[in-house]
Amino acid sequence: MPVVAVTDFGFEDLEIEKRILEPLGCSLVSLKTGKDSAAVRELVRDADCVITQFAPVDASVIAAMRRCRVIVRYGIGVDNVDLDAAAARGIPVCNVPDYCTDEVADHALAMILELTRRIWQNGMKLRSGTWALGVRVEQMLVLKDATVGVVAFGRIGREVARRLKPFKCRVLVFDPQVPADRVRAEGFHPVSLDVLLAQSDLVTLHCPSTPQTRQMINARSLAAMKPGGLLVNVSRGTLVDTDALVAALRSGAIGAAAMDVTDPEPLPAGHPLLSMDNVLVNPHCASGSPTSGQKLRSAVADTVAAVVRGSPPPNIVNGVKA
Repeated sequence: MPVVAVTDFGFEDLEIEKRILEPLGCSLVSLKTGKDSAAVRELVRDADCVITQFAPVDASVIAAMRRCRVIVRYGIGVDNVDLDAAAARGIPVCNVPDYCTDEVADHALAMILELTRRIWQNGMKLRSGTWALGVRVEQMLVLKDATVGVVAFGRIGREVARRLKPFKCRVLVFDPQVPADRVRAEGFHPVSLDVLLAQSDLVTLHCPSTPQTRQMINARSLAAMKPGGLLVNVSRGTLVDTDALVAALRSGAIGAAAMDVTDPEPLPAGHPLLSMDNVLVNPHCASGSPTSGQKLRSAVADTVAAVVRGSPPPNIVNGVKA
């Protein structure tokens, strides 16, 4: 009987996973939060397949796996999994790259519109009993006159750029992995990161967290942005140096920021970002919709099912040949 270990999950139950995997003879064992590393190591020790959400699946956890054939993450990013350690053991790591593309792209667009039109700040001013703008009128931008910089042109970055087309703004794209002709074919402008930062009124991040991208938004890159520039992050919190961002927001070097993700996550009580008037923080919810969760969970279970049946799993991200 194959054992499927679920290190943590944010759902009410695992009924979707059980419905797909139990008919194959699988037995599911799970933790709810995965915060106790020792408990995670014990859970995965004799598992044939491991499913994870946010629990750190580091080298020590992977070393504890005696017979694991696949690690599958609930989500797109896999930065909580030590890919090199898994590869060294010959364990493929898989993700679900396409379950929430439209949800996240919509969320990014909503945050872009919030920062340019300042809907929330103006509404809060009215709620306080004052019929007046919550910001200076100079802070209310029209996208038609703006330049938006899209960092990374993968599934979500492309969809965000496409959503911006009807607003008639100029869209710059930085992605060294995507040919410039492909960006131009979509009607956008491929540029270097330095040019994007210098020319964009608003920068929106859509890349994974890797050694190359972690803290790519730091004191230097924030200083390179237009004075009063705007920042949106619906990708990974670790792309941004949080302390540098707070300093730039306080000084006015950056006009405002909207983030669905933060570093650390969640932010501790009393963190400056939670009380700044020019910051909007969401609780890592951009992927949410009535259908995306079901799609995600079914895709994860189907990936495990493929391995149980002896087929190669889809979406291997660490280069292991299955």
